[in-house]
Amino acid sequence: MNSVRKTKRPSISIGGVEIAAGERKSVRIPVARRYTQAEIFLPAHVVHGKRPGPRLFVSAAIHGDEINGVEIIRRLLRIPSINRLRGTLVAVPIVNVYGFLSHTRYLPDRRDLNRSFPGSPTGSLAARLAHQFMEEVVKDATHGIDLHTGAANRSNLPQIRACLDDPETAALAQTFGVPVVLNANIRDGSLRQSVFEKGVPMLVYEAGEALRFDESSIRGGLRGVLAVMRSLEMLPKAGRDKTNADPFVARSSAWVRAPDSGILQTTLALGARVKEGDSLGFVSDPLGDEEVEVKSGVSGIVIGKSQLPLVNEGDAIFHIASFKQPGRVAEQLEGFEADLADDDEAGGFPEDSE
Repeated sequence: MNSVRKTKRPSISIGGVEIAAGERKSVRIPVARRYTQAEIFLPAHVVHGKRPGPRLFVSAAIHGDEINGVEIIRRLLRIPSINRLRGTLVAVPIVNVYGFLSHTRYLPDRRDLNRSFPGSPTGSLAARLAHQFMEEVVKDATHGIDLHTGAANRSNLPQIRACLDDPETAALAQTFGVPVVLNANIRDGSLRQSVFEKGVPMLVYEAGEALRFDESSIRGGLRGVLAVMRSLEMLPKAGRDKTNADPFVARSSAWVRAPDSGILQTTLALGARVKEGDSLGFVSDPLGDEEVEVKSGVSGIVIGKSQLPLVNEGDAIFHIASFKQPGRVAEQLEGFEADLADDDEAGGFPEDSE
């Protein structure tokens, strides 16, 4: 009687470490030395499933002070169904280790890592780190998700930024399940540009504020990553998957800037609906003798705002995305927040049917 011989899925190598099919390992990808001679490594966790499937990378803290994604990845790796993964997951919770240690966006040479891709093995520290990430993490990836927050003293509404002209990327953006998707231009030197040029679909999730954990943003990010993985058939369907309403796509956005220097007074919240000409707040001098009204130049939804009340003339203070039906976006945002509050899996309390 002839037996059918099953071909075992080949192992992979990342950071000089072999990971066999069915294994999961933490690896340390060497980057460089500090001037104290201490080694700096890029930490990664690799789950190499027994069965073939996509190879997804999920990364966070390319800007070292954007830490929500670190917690999203920590919770992701605790989901029990990860052990039944099809394909390969490469999770890198801290890409800019230098900035993370120093609580700063930048590298020690003040370069922005997300303007340094694809990098170079003989360039600046930022270029070398970018090159190592591309070679070890992105090189064989089929899909990618990069997790961000607003910059220092700025907070972002949970949103996906992606190149929606690519059908597969657009489908993943819809699957992620946040109400707002921004068709964002690709920035020179960004990870998204380098991945796009490789023909790999990639999403950027933006939510929350630098150096702060925001529970709603974390829950939304984890739920979105899991939804993408399930749509790619990397994970089994959840026992009671929710059907997300189609996200609203913004094809343009604009910043409202401070008309004067002083103290910003506003009660406007992320997700608020505004109309062109609406009053968004006031900028006053410290004595309160003068007030200058801040007015919106566009209609839409507030997707980003400054958290610092001290502003200089010309500072970007409100980021407004334009939609065909802003009223419906605002309604869906309310439902999104309520769903997240009841989602145990996204809150770090995963349930598993097996």
